[in-house]
Amino acid sequence: MAYVLGYWYADGSMYPSVRGSYITVTSVDQDTIYKIKKWLGSHHIIRMRKPTWPNGKNSFALRIGNKSLYKSLVGLGLYPDKSLTVKLPVVPDKYFDHFVRGYFDGDGCVSLYRTKGIKQDIIIKKLSIIFTSGSSDFLVSLCKILEEKLNLDQGKVYLGQRCFQLRYSTEDTVKLFKFIYGNCLRKERLYLDRKFRIFEEYFKLRPSRIDVEIGLILNNMAR
Repeated sequence: MAYVLGYWYADGSMYPSVRGSYITVTSVDQDTIYKIKKWLGSHHIIRMRKPTWPNGKNSFALRIGNKSLYKSLVGLGLYPDKSLTVKLPVVPDKYFDHFVRGYFDGDGCVSLYRTKGIKQDIIIKKLSIIFTSGSSDFLVSLCKILEEKLNLDQGKVYLGQRCFQLRYSTEDTVKLFKFIYGNCLRKERLYLDRKFRIFEEYFKLRPSRIDVEIGLILNNMAR
């Protein structure tokens, strides 16, 4: 549920109406939406939405009408039209990594920057995790907590074209990889596979970065 809450903070919305109280989560990753439906014990229909711009991807939406769940999410800090003003919720320390992974899967990305070399086929330039949000307060609070927990020193919040971004250097991204996936076993499927594979590719190209902790994570998540 901490993972689902993180994902909801990223890609969820909620609104009251005369017919009831509704919460919706939307993603282009169909598998994630079906997993969230299963974890919530929902019997609601997942609907496919066609892209509204050229070359866009289909998205999948799960809408749930449930007053109890709606009130519970309000109690955890969510509310309608949250995107620009939402605050980081208070999450128990033992679940915070799952919350961050959920948010990362919804509104984060990992980028592997590489180039062709003269003596080597591929030269790795850097690996970077980026969290995005319309709320600078959310990212500033997230940055502060991650800095305290993981001894990060390169995180900084930037204003992008559409939203704010919290970016991390390669060193900090490796530390975040350990934190985000350290308590996540593949059999639980509490992660987005395509994002994890980018990390996997990086460590394959940079085996010198693999320590005992990273090796255990890679083995646990092995296909």
